[in-house]
Amino acid sequence: MFEQEMELEKKESSVLPLLLIVAFIITIVGFAGYYVVQNRKVLSSEEATKVAAAALAEQGPAVLTFHTGPVKASVDDNGAAPHYKLLEKVGMVKLGKAEGTYGQTIPIELTAKSKDFLKQISGVTQAKQSDGTELYTVPLADRKLLGVSEVKMQSPAHALVNITWAWQTTAMGELFDAAGPTVKSFNTWDRATLIQKHGAAFYHDAPTKATLALSKSDKGWGISTE
Repeated sequence: MFEQEMELEKKESSVLPLLLIVAFIITIVGFAGYYVVQNRKVLSSEEATKVAAAALAEQGPAVLTFHTGPVKASVDDNGAAPHYKLLEKVGMVKLGKAEGTYGQTIPIELTAKSKDFLKQISGVTQAKQSDGTELYTVPLADRKLLGVSEVKMQSPAHALVNITWAWQTTAMGELFDAAGPTVKSFNTWDRATLIQKHGAAFYHDAPTKATLALSKSDKGWGISTE
């Protein structure tokens, strides 16, 4: 009887390590299988397109801002600035005679033509200012995604996406196209000022290529903040 009990204990003592080894192997295989499955979950071109389009839209449009009313020369604005000259040239505003001891204030008013013109542009805002002027913000162009050319997975949760985008102009954006006849009619200094400060750009240049870094969170894919 004693010998049978000893034999049973020997068998139990040999089975336990075997079970632990089997459990360990199953765990390793499970982790390996999970890693393989996760690596095969790549970011699809369709999903990358949605994220890229949203990222471009989030940047907002290029805009033109200008005032009407008694515009006093300041760091923020100046009735003699080239964007007012451009708006006057295309019949959008009427510039009055400079007022004040040093001619620092210029009355500016919208023309009937501009009122109808602005109504046709989506996203135009108008706000009354404390100095008695009206501030207009006019969209010039939006970034439009043309396509996703490549998705490079860096890890299961990180990817690099190559995209191509181009400007899509509004009617006002066409007037502020740096390669257009209106902007080109100004001298070099004023053209530079229009580009640097007042939204003019080469809106019809070749499409822009860019690479976006994307990462995956519990909310899905988005622009990486790391």
